[in-house]
Formats: sequence, structure tokens, C-alpha cells
Amino acid sequence: MTDLGENVDLLWEPRGRGARPQRLALTVDRIADAAIEVADSEGMSAVSMQHVAARLDVTKMALYRHVSSKAELVAVMIESAVGEPPNLMTVPGGWRPRLTHWAELMRAAWHRHPWLPAATTGDRPTGPREVGWTESAVAALSDTGLTGGERMDAVFLLSGHIRNAQSSSTAGTQPWTTDKSLLEVLHRHRDRFPALFEAAMSTDDNAPNDNGWTFGLTRILDGLESLINDRQTPSQH
Repeated sequence: MTDLGENVDLLWEPRGRGARPQRLALTVDRIADAAIEVADSEGMSAVSMQHVAARLDVTKMALYRHVSSKAELVAVMIESAVGEPPNLMTVPGGWRPRLTHWAELMRAAWHRHPWLPAATTGDRPTGPREVGWTESAVAALSDTGLTGGERMDAVFLLSGHIRNAQSSSTAGTQPWTTDKSLLEVLHRHRDRFPALFEAAMSTDDNAPNDNGWTFGLTRILDGLESLINDRQTPSQH
């Protein structure tokens, strides 16, 4: 079990980037940026202290003076990659467009850095940016009548949909309407898989080909809206 207190101070200490010095000093931010470049281009499995040190043209021991372990390196990578949390209060229209905007922004961040979904699971230290993303989404549900637990559960549910949609887009887990060879297999074995074959053959050509992203997001928000409306409507007795 990871000690969640480990490495937290590094994430929460101010590390303003400031002006670039004439000679680039080795900093936590430069290390994080180099590691992100490796993960983005070669995958998370390629990220190692040695590989990142080579990219920065320094020794591995030089990195250890700033980040003490691979776990700490991944923590600062996540904190840098997620970016600043959005100010949803500037989005007009109430909680639904605010959560929609939040979900689209998070989905875009995970699309830019496909390693993020897998890296942001399990017991691990989290920094103020990552916590701030959750804060902004929970705050968007203020004054809806939902309890605190329900607001956090709603954001957890929405995050899970973003994670699942991102995993589907990278792993190809929803190929039924796009993979011609698979469609041919379904056609040949339609007696064995009749429901799947019928569904694949009757899809709406105008529907977004986004691995269920739009459908799932809409259904989640519809469900929340129904619950919120129930809470805000006085019971008739």
C-alpha cells in the first residue's frame, strides 16, 4: 500500500516557472515536462529516471536531487499534465453546461496525454491542480439540492465515463460499426450473434462515432437533472 503522505509536499509547494534563466537549471518542472514528452510519444512504460535524464542531458543522480523516486516523478507528471482547473462559474446556464464544459476539457486533456487515465488510479499522492479539477466540478453542483455525498458521487460517475470513453478510443473496444472485417464476421455468424448483428446493422449514420461519449454524457446528465428536479420540486401530499 502506498503511503499517501509520501511526496505530497513536493506537489503542494509553490514552483512558479518564472523567467527562463540564461542557462537552464534543472528543476522539477523541466523534469516533469521531459517525462511527459516521453510518455506522450513512447507510452508510460518508456518513462524511467534513466530515460528522462538522457532526454535532459543530465545524469540520473541529478534527477534524484529533485524527485526521489519513479512514483514521485509520475506524481509531478500528472500535476503538470492536467493543467490548471477551469473556472466553471464563468460558464453561463447553470450546472449542466458547466459540467459539460468540465467534462469536455478533461476529455481533451486525457486525449493529449493518453497515459493519464491509467496513471490516475490507485492509492497515490495528488496535487492541488488535480484536486482543483474535482473541486470545480463539485462546486458546479452547489445549490442543486443534492447532498454532499451525491455531488461527489456525480463527479465520480462523470469521471468514470470520461475514463471509459478515453480507454475505448485508444483500445478500440467499440469497433462494431467501424471495423469492416469485424462486420463481415458478424454477418457470417449472425445466427450466433443475432442481437449484436441487428444493432450494428441498424445504427444511425448521423450518430456521432465517438465510442459512446455523447450518448453516455447525455444520459448521465439527464439522470442528474431528473434527480435535481425531484429535489427542487416540493412533494405533493
